[in-house]
Amino acid sequence: MRTTSKILLGLLIVLIAIQFIKPTRNINPQTQQGSIINYMSVPENVQGILKKACYDCHSNNTKYPWYANIQPVAWYLAHHVNEGKEKLNFDEFASYKAKKQDHKLEEVVETVEKGEMPVSSYTFIHKEAKLSEQEKTLLIGWAKKARASLSVAALNH
Repeated sequence: MRTTSKILLGLLIVLIAIQFIKPTRNINPQTQQGSIINYMSVPENVQGILKKACYDCHSNNTKYPWYANIQPVAWYLAHHVNEGKEKLNFDEFASYKAKKQDHKLEEVVETVEKGEMPVSSYTFIHKEAKLSEQEKTLLIGWAKKARASLSVAALNH
């Protein structure tokens, strides 16, 4: 067997072997008690935007595509989801302190205005998650209004 064939065979064996090392999936289809929709007013149309463009990375329930069963793609997705949840988790929003809630909503406004969210690596495959100008305006308007309601609530406590 030639060296090239041995290397290719070795790579094939490694690729097959890693298929059995699967990351934990982020799946919890129940509405979480600390979810933003249980905590503040989120109109249904905004909920729809959040679910289609944000929740796969920023909630406790990711809808995985077929290719999430293939390693090392699944590892990449798990890392990406964990990183997104660290930055903002809409299912745990109520557990954040008021200052952090305000800051996270401010970041929603900024990242959507700049076109940074949803990330292009996500919208490249999930075309439905790409926000229209109308959806961006709706989401930004809601986040600004939610921030104002947080400020009023903080003043009353």
